[in-house]
Amino acid sequence: MAMDDKRLLWKVIGTVSGLVAGMATKSLLRVGWRRLKGGDPPSNPAAPGTSWGEALAWAASSGVAIAVTRLIAQRSAAEAWKAKGGTYPPGLENVSP
Repeated sequence: MAMDDKRLLWKVIGTVSGLVAGMATKSLLRVGWRRLKGGDPPSNPAAPGTSWGEALAWAASSGVAIAVTRLIAQRSAAEAWKAKGGTYPPGLENVSP
């Protein structure tokens, strides 16, 4: 497979894995919010009718949770790519601490 084809394939795999993880996490967050708060999370946290506390709680919890699960999904996909092909996907670099 040509390098350009591998790059495109990795972009698709990385994006799809991140999106699926993000959507699943958002669904789980909504369920958790309903259990804790007894109602739906704010559909538009920026709306004037949403309290600052609820807006900030939803923004912080959803932002952190979605970012972390997307990272886990994309790194897992990169490890699977390496296990199958022997190298990491094109464009990923090993960065030294």
